[in-house]
Amino acid sequence: MFFKRIRERRINKIIEAVNKKNIFKRYFMLLFGCLIVAFTFNLFFLRYNIVCFGVSGISIVLAKFGVNPSMFILIANIVLIVISYFFLGINDVKNQLVGALIYPIFVELTLKITDLIDLNDLEFIIIAVMGGILAGIGYGLIYKSGYSTGGTDVIGSLICKYSKISMGSAMMFVNVSIIVFGKIVFPWKIVMYAIVVAYLISVATDKILLGISNSKAFYIVVDKDKDDIVNDFLLSLPGVGSTIIDASGGYSNDKQTLIMAVAPTKMYFIIKEGLREIDKNIFYLVCDSYEVSNRDEVYE
Repeated sequence: MFFKRIRERRINKIIEAVNKKNIFKRYFMLLFGCLIVAFTFNLFFLRYNIVCFGVSGISIVLAKFGVNPSMFILIANIVLIVISYFFLGINDVKNQLVGALIYPIFVELTLKITDLIDLNDLEFIIIAVMGGILAGIGYGLIYKSGYSTGGTDVIGSLICKYSKISMGSAMMFVNVSIIVFGKIVFPWKIVMYAIVVAYLISVATDKILLGISNSKAFYIVVDKDKDDIVNDFLLSLPGVGSTIIDASGGYSNDKQTLIMAVAPTKMYFIIKEGLREIDKNIFYLVCDSYEVSNRDEVYE
């Protein structure tokens, strides 16, 4: 128990050090990303009733019943942040708080600007494609900053934590449920376009963040005296699984440890910087992971 607490404190220090790196640049990326997403939400999604995903998607449905979208997003984000605090811990709340509060404010501020833009001459498919790409760019910048806008990411994290499925599968379940929820108010045509938009957002987000795959494979070579803290750090992050393999240097023949970890693409930043906090000279290789076999076993 004593050693466990020491490791937890060390991991917390690593995460705190990562969160303090390039703080102004990352906040700028977060704010700019939120602005792009909010502008796109009002110009394309809310105006044309495209229920893409997330809390924003639910707000589009509720807008038809007279609910103010920005107010609903703000209240929903606050409720989900409180849930996140009790079930996921303070570290998750810190990464969500600013984005969760700023995004609905930007939604309200950009509403009047988008009202001045006339898109009546555009085909609906063009609107869907442009909306998906722009929103993907915005979300890519947000995730690249190391933060998020909260929302249904909290629900996905809870499903991932208390079930046997991965973070990607959990978010897919949540987003598909929200898109289907849109069918209550809107016709199948709108739902089909929403699926296209959700796919484009996912692709564009990954492209901006790093590559186009849903997850990344890390191959990390560490000395025997540091493999415990590296593995504990990896397993402390949501949706990350690892496998430890005994290895030896090809030239030196020194005994080392090879840790193979599979992680969601949006966790790339914190893992990369966390590894450097543990050892500035650490050797690791990152590859796109297009398919993970026996995924349930990896995430146990």
